[in-house]
Amino acid sequence: MDFALSEEQQELAAIVRSALAKRADPRVETYDEELWQLLVEQVGVPALGIPEEHGGAGFTLFEALVALEEVGRALVPSPLLSSLVTSEALLAGATEEARGALLPRLAAGEVAAFVDATGGAGPVVTDVLDGDLATVLVAATDDGLWALDPDVTTRAWTASMDQTLRLARVEVEVASATRIGEGPPAATRAALVGAVGVAALQTGTAARALEMTVGYTQERVQFGRPIGSFQALKHRMADMLVRLEMSRSASWAAAYAVSSGAADGERLAHMAKAYCSEALAAIAAETVQLHGGIAITWEHDAHLVLKRAHSLGQLFGTARAHRAAVPLGDPAAR
Repeated sequence: MDFALSEEQQELAAIVRSALAKRADPRVETYDEELWQLLVEQVGVPALGIPEEHGGAGFTLFEALVALEEVGRALVPSPLLSSLVTSEALLAGATEEARGALLPRLAAGEVAAFVDATGGAGPVVTDVLDGDLATVLVAATDDGLWALDPDVTTRAWTASMDQTLRLARVEVEVASATRIGEGPPAATRAALVGAVGVAALQTGTAARALEMTVGYTQERVQFGRPIGSFQALKHRMADMLVRLEMSRSASWAAAYAVSSGAADGERLAHMAKAYCSEALAAIAAETVQLHGGIAITWEHDAHLVLKRAHSLGQLFGTARAHRAAVPLGDPAAR
């Protein structure tokens, strides 16, 4: 099918990109609270996919993922992904009363975290996105969906390769939690949204990597001419562009399908996460290679792209796991 962003969606992406270009700093320890409030108050990014009756903007998940791609492009730490995952989990599994109580808080910019403790995951769950910072903490178990009290929940930051992703270890104790709905449907939706959300971040990061690589090869001179004029390097950057465009196509198709509830949403989400993970890994490697020695210095952003590629490749499932989840007989599983 032919697919492109609408004029409003293009304008949304441009507004988010402009705001991030002015303030984004990928080297902050957690996230820039002033930048987050700017995105909340002036753009309303966490409210985009939340219904109006719950304090949201009444758009769709797709618009929120358009904004998330720009966050990936800026390489900036942001609680947007965890906010989207949590809000979608609440919409899928929470009672109407719980939605009315919690979704307006997410729309207003409170940091949220979703803990998947279904399938016998145990009381202690690791690698919870923004789990140590969240003021809205929701956990899914096989027995229900629970609102955890952040003040009494044991949680601690865990180190990760990518400093723009904040991961934590969270102990889920339902004895001190409030049951707010059904856990399995919330966990299923959270995993699906997490996969397409990471694919959006990967697409944005890939775009940033290509931009900085092309810019560098136009400036770096060797043998009296910019290295970007050498045919061999042109071919390598052309291959990077192909991977980027295919990533964007896969990401947008999956985002739209998951947002609209299409029958093939799960399959497209698996395909997007698998392809975008491997594409970004390849683009990040080329970014480092084509920048040469400067790429492995702290001052340059190339190493941030490489770290993000590795971390996002694991977050919400590896490429191998997602490819294995595509039904047998489907050409996408090959």
